Amino acid sequence: MTTLHDVNPRRDANSGATANPGATASSGADDPAIDQRRQLDVTGMTCGACAARVERKLNKVDGVKASVNYATRVATIEAPAQVSTEDLCAVVDKAGYGATPRPQVPTTIPDTDAADAKRLFRRLAVAVVLFVPLADLSIVFAVVPSTRFTGWQWLLIAMAAPIVTWCAWPFYRVAAKNLRTGAATMETLVTLGVLAATGWSLYSMFTTDPNATTHGVWDAIWSSDSIYLEVATGVTVLVLAGRYFEARARSRAGGALRALAAIGAKDVAVLLSDGREMRIPAEELSEEQRFVVRPGETVGTDGLVIEGSAAIDMSAMTGESRPVEVTPGEAVIGGTTVLNGRLIVEAAAVGADTAFAGMMRLVEEAQSGKARAQRLADRIAGVFVPIVVALSLVTLAVWLGLGQPADRAVSAALAVLIIACPCALGLATPIAVMVATGRGAQLGIFLKGHQTLDTSRLIDTVVFDKTGTVTEGTLSVESIHPAPGFDAEEVLARAAAVEAASEHAVGAAIAAAVTEEHRAEVTDFTTEPGRGVSGIVDRHRVRVGSPRWASHALVVPAELARARRDAEAQGKTVVYVVVDDVPAAAIAVGDTIKTSAATAIAALKAAGLRTILLTGDNEGAARAVAEAVGVDDVIAEVLPDEKVETLRALQDEGHSVAMVGDGINDGPALATADLGLAIGRGTDVAIGAADVILVRDDLRAVPAALSLAGATQRTIRTNLVWAFGYNVAAIPIAALGVLNPLIAGAAMALSSLFVVTNSLRLQHFGESRR
Repeated sequence: MTTLHDVNPRRDANSGATANPGATASSGADDPAIDQRRQLDVTGMTCGACAARVERKLNKVDGVKASVNYATRVATIEAPAQVSTEDLCAVVDKAGYGATPRPQVPTTIPDTDAADAKRLFRRLAVAVVLFVPLADLSIVFAVVPSTRFTGWQWLLIAMAAPIVTWCAWPFYRVAAKNLRTGAATMETLVTLGVLAATGWSLYSMFTTDPNATTHGVWDAIWSSDSIYLEVATGVTVLVLAGRYFEARARSRAGGALRALAAIGAKDVAVLLSDGREMRIPAEELSEEQRFVVRPGETVGTDGLVIEGSAAIDMSAMTGESRPVEVTPGEAVIGGTTVLNGRLIVEAAAVGADTAFAGMMRLVEEAQSGKARAQRLADRIAGVFVPIVVALSLVTLAVWLGLGQPADRAVSAALAVLIIACPCALGLATPIAVMVATGRGAQLGIFLKGHQTLDTSRLIDTVVFDKTGTVTEGTLSVESIHPAPGFDAEEVLARAAAVEAASEHAVGAAIAAAVTEEHRAEVTDFTTEPGRGVSGIVDRHRVRVGSPRWASHALVVPAELARARRDAEAQGKTVVYVVVDDVPAAAIAVGDTIKTSAATAIAALKAAGLRTILLTGDNEGAARAVAEAVGVDDVIAEVLPDEKVETLRALQDEGHSVAMVGDGINDGPALATADLGLAIGRGTDVAIGAADVILVRDDLRAVPAALSLAGATQRTIRTNLVWAFGYNVAAIPIAALGVLNPLIAGAAMALSSLFVVTNSLRLQHFGESRR
C-alpha cells in the first residue's frame, strides 16, 4: 500500500538542505555525521523580525541549518546528532523566546492563536471602554479651553493609566526581554511610541499655556500640542485591535491543518485472541494487530481488510466525495470513516509510517520552507526595526534643526516609530502558504515545498504518463496470438509466472489472467523498467516486454507482427513473449481511459498550457488515447531514460515542464521535470520524486493543483507589493509631519490586517468547482 511518507530526493537549491518530508528525529541517530531533522514550537514571536532573530541565532550553532516560520510559529532544523533538541531549545530561550519539541505525528494541534486572541480581547475591551471618553474629553478640553477645571489633567491620567500600563503590558514585556538580549522588534517600536507619547503628553499637559486655543475640532485632532494622552492610549488600542484581528485570522488560517490532525481515531477496538474486544488508545496499536471498525467509526490506522465489507468515506483524507467500497484483501487508510458494514482490519502501518502521518508531514514541510520572496522579506524585517528607530531620531533632529516647535518634531518622530511595521512583511508569504497548504490538504492536493510555488507560475507544458495516469491502469488481457508451434495457454502461463513478480500494470494484467495454482515458479527474475521482465520458468528462459526490447535481434514471425499491428490500431498495448530466444506470442492488453482525463486536459488547454502524452507504449495505442482525451502531442515508445531525455529536450527549448505520473518508471522523469505531480495511489518512487501529490485518483486535480499554486503566488505578490509599498510610502509621509501618530497607528494595524485577510481568501479556493 502506498503511503505519503516518502523521501523527495531533490535538494533545495537555495538552502542546500535535502527536502525530506518523511524524515524523523530519530533517523540516523546512531551516526553523528548524519543530520537529523527536528521541529520546535516557538513561543513569544510577535513579528517577522522575531522569526528572523530566532533563525539567525539557531544558524550560528555549528552544523545547524534552521528555518523559522512566523505564521506557523515553527522552527524546522537540520542538525548533527551531537546537537541535542534540548541544546536547540536553550538557544531559542537565550534569544528571548520559548521553544518546545514538536511531536512527529501530532494528534491534536492546539489553537494558540485563538488563545492569544482571547487574551488580547480582554485587554482591548478595557482599552476601548476607557479610550472613548478619554478621547472625547481631550478634544473638548483642546477645543474649548474654558471647560478645563482644576485637576483636569489628573482625570485624563486616571483614565489613561490602565491603558498605558496593563493593556500595553504585553508590548513592554517583550520589548524588555528583547532589550536584555540586544534585539529590536515590533514591540520595541510600539513601546517606544507609547512611552514617548505618554511622556510628551504629560509634559504638554502641565506646560501648555492654559489659555491656548485651537481653531476647531480638526485642528485639535491633527495638532499634537492639543492631543495629549489619547495619542499613547489610541496607539495602544489600535495595535491591540490589529493584533487581535490578526490572531483570529491566523487561527482561521490554521483551521485546515487542525482539522486534518483531528480526523485520526482516538481509540480502537482491538480483537483479542479469544474473540473479545478491548478498547485501547489508537497510538498504542502495533503492526499486525487486528481491530474492529463499525459503522460511523474512524479507521484507526492504515491496514488490510481481513473480514467484512463496507463503504468508506474518504473525503477527509483525499477530498473524494464518493464513498469507496472495500472488501477482504483491500487496503484502508487511517482517518477514513466506515459508513456501513463491520470490518476487521489488520494494522499494516502505525505511528509515523501511516498515510495520515505522511499527509501531516507534507503540509508542515510545505509550510516550514521559505520561498525566495519570503527570505528577502525576512532579511529586511530583521534589520528594519533598528533602521526605523534611527529614522525616527533623524526626523526629530531635522525638525528641531529647522527651528520647528518641539511638539511638531516629537509628533513627526512618533509617527515614524508607530507607522513602520515589519509585521506585514513577515506575514506576506507564510500566512498565504499556510492557508493554501491547508486548503490543498482538504482538496487532496499536497504541495511538498515552497519550490512548488516558485515554479508553478512558469509552467507552460504539462506532460502526462499514459498507463495508470491518463488511463485507469487496471489492464486486462484481451487476446493472445501464439506463434506457430506454441500453445497459447502454455505461453500465457509462463508469461504470467514471470510477470507475477513485476509491479507494472501490464504485468499485473498478464499475471491476473492465470490463476495462482496454474502458475509455475520463477527463478533468476530480473526487470528492466520500461522494457520488460525475464526469468527462468520450467527450465526455459522467458522474456516478456515491449516488442522492441523483447524481439531485439530476433526474427519475428509474420503472424505476430500482423497481430501486433491490428491490436495497436485499436489502441491496445501489445507485449511479446520470447521463450529461449524464440518469439512465442503477442499478448494484447486493453485499458480504460479515466473519465476525468478529458475534462482535465480541456482545463489545462483553456489555461494556455500545452499538453503532451509521453509513454513507453506503442504509437497506435498512445495516439488513440490522446485523441480521446484531447492531448496536443504524443511521444510514444520511449524508455525511462528516454523520458528524462525528452523532458530535458523540452527544457532546452525554453519550456517549463510539469510531469504527471504514477509508476516506478516515472520517478526519474518526475524528478527531472520542473514540477513533478504524482497520483497518490502510485508507487513510492513516483510519490517520493514528485513536488505535488494528488491523493485523489482524479486528473482534474492536476489543473486544480496548478491553479492553487498560481493563486497562492498571486496572493503572495499582492501581499508583498502592499507590505513593501506601504512602508516605502508611509515612512516619508510620517517624517514630513503629515500624519498624526494616532492616524499612523491605525494605518500600521490595517497594514497587517490587509495581508492576513487577503491570504484568507485562499480558504475558498475551488469552491466554485465543486
